[in-house]
Amino acid sequence: MAELNATDLERVRRNRKLGLTIAATVLVLDQASKWIVTYVLQLQQQVVINLAPIFDLRWVENRGVSMGFLTAGSPLERWLLVAMTGAISIFVATWMWRERRRDDAIALAFVLGGALGNIIDRIRLGYVIDFADLHFGDIHPFLVFNVGDAAITIGVLLLLVRALLTRDRTPAPEDK
Repeated sequence: MAELNATDLERVRRNRKLGLTIAATVLVLDQASKWIVTYVLQLQQQVVINLAPIFDLRWVENRGVSMGFLTAGSPLERWLLVAMTGAISIFVATWMWRERRRDDAIALAFVLGGALGNIIDRIRLGYVIDFADLHFGDIHPFLVFNVGDAAITIGVLLLLVRALLTRDRTPAPEDK
């Protein structure tokens, strides 16, 4: 990382504190919500609890990553997923640690907190607990998800929106 002037260094330090606070909050909310659906509601025994016409709590043991991609069918595959998602989390944490832009640090913190919550599940249980089922009648446009998944999605969307809104609009010089 290039040398930072005093203003940038202070900005990075503030972003670190904010990012760590947000990531820790997301992690705690993710794990607390999974604890509630497991031990208080005992959702794994009921499978589905209807809360609203468009929202149910539904027990899913997710052995893959996103949208069922890279499903871990064996212990080796499980630990490979843990290693892969752990490496991605280290990359995201390093990026967040160095980030000068507050909005990007916030987005990365959402991704990091959600990823860590899911990694904890995969290490502890061998699968990720998913339970939030948003639907429209019998139409289920989304897979069942959890707080960590929602945080990852929000973080990635924030990064994409910021990148699209602030990209360089200067036309490229013409080739001669």
